[in-house]
Amino acid sequence: MASQDETVPSQVSADVPLQAVEETASEPKATALLDELDEKNPDTDAEDLNVKLKYPKSVFFIVSNEFCERFSYYGMRTILSIYLRNVLSYSDDMATIIYHVFTMFCYFFPLLGAMLADSLLGKFRTIFYLSLVYALGNVVISLASAKGALDLPARELSIVGLLLISIGTGGIKPCVSAFGGDQFVLPQQEKQLAQFFSLFYFAINSGSLVSTFLTPVLREDVKCLDQSSCYPLAFGVPAVLMVISIIIFLIGKRLYVMKKPQGNVVLDVVKCISHALVRKSKLKGEKREHWLDYADDKHDKKMINDVKAALKVLYLYLPLPFFWALFDQQGSRWTFQATRMSGELGGWSLKPDQMQVVNPLLILIFIPIFETGIYPLLSKCNLLTKPLQRLGVGGLLAAASFLISAGIEFSLEPTYAVLPAAGEAQVRIYNGNPVACSFEFDSIPFNLANMEMWEKTITGIEGQKEASLTWKCGGVEGNENLLLHSEQASTFLVADRTVTTFDKDKIEKSEEGMPIIRILYVDFDDSSVIRLVGDGHTEKYENISSTNATKYREVEPITYDVMIDNVAEKVGQVELKLGGVYSLLLMKDQGGNSTYKMNLFTITPPNSVHMLWLIPQYIVITMGEVMFSITGLEFSFTQAPVSMKSVMQAGWLLTVAFGNLIVVIIAEAKFFDSQAYEFLLFAGLMIVDMGIFALMAWGYQYVKAPEDEAETQNGDVPLQSTKEKNGFDNKNFKTDDEQ
Repeated sequence: MASQDETVPSQVSADVPLQAVEETASEPKATALLDELDEKNPDTDAEDLNVKLKYPKSVFFIVSNEFCERFSYYGMRTILSIYLRNVLSYSDDMATIIYHVFTMFCYFFPLLGAMLADSLLGKFRTIFYLSLVYALGNVVISLASAKGALDLPARELSIVGLLLISIGTGGIKPCVSAFGGDQFVLPQQEKQLAQFFSLFYFAINSGSLVSTFLTPVLREDVKCLDQSSCYPLAFGVPAVLMVISIIIFLIGKRLYVMKKPQGNVVLDVVKCISHALVRKSKLKGEKREHWLDYADDKHDKKMINDVKAALKVLYLYLPLPFFWALFDQQGSRWTFQATRMSGELGGWSLKPDQMQVVNPLLILIFIPIFETGIYPLLSKCNLLTKPLQRLGVGGLLAAASFLISAGIEFSLEPTYAVLPAAGEAQVRIYNGNPVACSFEFDSIPFNLANMEMWEKTITGIEGQKEASLTWKCGGVEGNENLLLHSEQASTFLVADRTVTTFDKDKIEKSEEGMPIIRILYVDFDDSSVIRLVGDGHTEKYENISSTNATKYREVEPITYDVMIDNVAEKVGQVELKLGGVYSLLLMKDQGGNSTYKMNLFTITPPNSVHMLWLIPQYIVITMGEVMFSITGLEFSFTQAPVSMKSVMQAGWLLTVAFGNLIVVIIAEAKFFDSQAYEFLLFAGLMIVDMGIFALMAWGYQYVKAPEDEAETQNGDVPLQSTKEKNGFDNKNFKTDDEQ
């Protein structure tokens, strides 16, 4: 969640797409006021005007709109990967692919939004129209998640909803903060503008923090539509917030300063480059100092030189997508990793998707620490003084975080279900007789006490295989031929002279991370009722049938009293933990005194590694984010010509898009069955990638803008140290993924 494109070392914001810098001309009221002040006092300067100009009320509508929109986006995205897997029944790999394709589109569509805003519609109408598309997408995915309650094609509707959301959030991404910047008079209100961006990014942080914590609670702790969770509500609340954001945005319309579209810089750059390439191919005998010089018949020298300078920076962007390939897996692979861990904290349970809240929380903590402590200390030691050096270290920190996550995954693997491989079958035999018995299964002898279980993995099975089972319990003997299936687990309950078979046993952990239990019972009446009662929760099993087993059921991770019929005393207690798969064997005492015996078997061990062990990898990747994203945006902004700021922003957003594409490719390739080895692969690729980046950046000559640089053409704000000029500090900014 975080820092992909918001942190900008200037009051003109990273989304300067499309002439955001050029559009800083004074609004009519401010111009009139300045003229009036000049007539009365020719010595009036910008500092005096700063006092006279009121803080624009319109920005509060924009900030409120941003809070609601970010709440909507992060609330939806936080639970998205788990929804794709648990409700739509996609595999981990396919859910990861869909999640990252969605994120990739969120960073491609800003180009569309920027072109609409700067060439056709203007910022206000672009934000409004695409916000409607955005809200529609939220409503669609909320309806799609009501699977079972509404007769709708859930998968298809969900994909349509995600596409609409990506168009909406991506389209408004380059417009909102720049539209806020348009409300100020520059250079007279530079200080107020800096304050606005602090407030703007506080709204982003607040919206993402609240929604990242809240939506997992709505998803899991609220029950609706006869389901154990409530995804329609978890998606519906973000949908409502998106509608509210549109209403707030419209309420402020009469207060907004709206500027006409002034042309698309990104499109102009593309035209310049394409024209140079075409003309170069035609004028093969005509030599130029640089291939871009071939565009001099249609584009002026300044434009060509600015494009040259921009391409030097964009060249260094080529290795950067790998960072985002690692960073954005917080919402996919790392969230799935958390579902296989324990979240118990006293009497409260931490949700797997709530772990994503760690990143924005750490961002708020780390940015001022880095700005006021770590960077000054490193400078005194003459370490990491150059932006490109910090970028490289940020990338290596991302690699280190994946090494940590691989180590966590290795520690988790012993707690995973052991699935029968091809040619194997798992066999579990329960003794439901009142006495100890001797058994022989396919020439394998063993003894079982009453209410005990024997398990074995049988090999050499091609498709299916018949095996014999014989038993002797006191004076009772029996035999049965059992059918085993390759890659399946089967349970056999032996009671008296009969064997009850249960094929396709569930041994995998719950995708929600909850405990799973099935009850096997012997000598129960059809009218019997079994209840698991604990901590305000009751699991009731009625209509006991002759099948001798209930269905598998996901339950709360607590301790339950086992109660049967109207017997006042409990049979016993069972403690069910997150991730565990259990079988509870119940047997009625044959003495006729209405007493029962029980035994709980753990088929798959519960999650034993706590989610809090994920915090180190979150700390390391967030440190990497601060060094990579903030520094990268500052480097891009200061090294590019003023007229190319929007090109840099477009290029930066595309690195995020291509980073998510890398995840899609690797997830689809399925190089490893082990998730730990995939984490190691990403870490290794990141290290190699940063090595290539170091070679590309070696010898780079930094551009230094003259301190007295005058205003450039078209009213552009000078490139000169805008950070110093505006009294702006990076600590005011959250690194998030939306402008």
